[in-house]
Amino acid sequence: MASQGQRRDSKHRILRTGESVRANGKYQYKYMVDGKPKFLYSWRLTPADPQPVGKQPCLSLRELEKMVGKDLESRLDPTGKTLTVNELIARYLKTRTGVKPNTLQNYNFVQNIMSKEEFGSRKIAEIKTSDAKLFLIKLQQDGRGSSTVKTIRGVLRPAFQMAVDDDVLVKNPFGFELAGVIVNTEHTRQAVTRAQMNSFLKFVRYDNVYHKYYDVFYLLFHTGLRISEFCGLTLKDIDLENRIINIDHQLQRTSKMEYIIESTKTNAGTRKIPMTEDVYQTFKRILENRPTNLPEIMVCGYVGFLFRDKKGMPEVAMHWEHRFNHAVKRYNDIFKVQIPNITPHGRVIIRTS
Repeated sequence: MASQGQRRDSKHRILRTGESVRANGKYQYKYMVDGKPKFLYSWRLTPADPQPVGKQPCLSLRELEKMVGKDLESRLDPTGKTLTVNELIARYLKTRTGVKPNTLQNYNFVQNIMSKEEFGSRKIAEIKTSDAKLFLIKLQQDGRGSSTVKTIRGVLRPAFQMAVDDDVLVKNPFGFELAGVIVNTEHTRQAVTRAQMNSFLKFVRYDNVYHKYYDVFYLLFHTGLRISEFCGLTLKDIDLENRIINIDHQLQRTSKMEYIIESTKTNAGTRKIPMTEDVYQTFKRILENRPTNLPEIMVCGYVGFLFRDKKGMPEVAMHWEHRFNHAVKRYNDIFKVQIPNITPHGRVIIRTS
């Protein structure tokens, strides 16, 4: 039998520890997190109670208590769940220090997109795996390419994982594979055959417009250099005596038109490439013909870049991508046997057959 000291509600139901009824009839539950009081509120004590007329639907107090109790037992921070998706992203990006300028540009790009999406203002505790998938699908249906969707998901996934690691969430709603969720709209780069390469290089060598780029095209085909690595080459990186190409950096130009030096794309990218006889002769020819009447511009401590524009600034990937594209178009306009678009954005890929 209950003692007379126990508190009851208007229906004479015994209230548990922490439960009380406010003056307006709303139920309240008080609990502590790190020594600080927190409160839950509901118009209903149990799930069986009817929803009061004119009040917003809500879970009963006992259901809310159960949810909080589960979180506390799992050592989760219930208050952390009040973070919005955009607040979580901002918190995550604060932990990403020392990133490359291109990566930082991607982060800003993602934040700009998310600031305009309703999904970004939702509470992270509300996000289920199906919500995450539907959001990425929506982005693509709104016209975002698969590469853009991947970039956005590339921030959301680790951001939500941080919330899991911080004991705010139990599961990462973005912890799924993208295959089968969005359609891959990226163009697959086609590899050229050795015969196509030889035919293209022969065309360039004797073309009255593009012959001046033959040496660079030849090197990109025969060294496996990324275009940004090639653009970053300086006189010190070309060791003709030992016939070695030293690769330990790459040249980039940011969206703000700033020239920067970055490390190679991966640790394995730092390497020394031996020169074949043809590559040696090509570099020798490039160095002999390198203009001496242009200023030597220093970028992040590097000077002596192989190719410079009229102002002495080192040429960047964009210059050579345009030249490749125009040369391939000219080739295909002339010859019936077409070759795929050749891009030095990464590496020029050659098939063995």
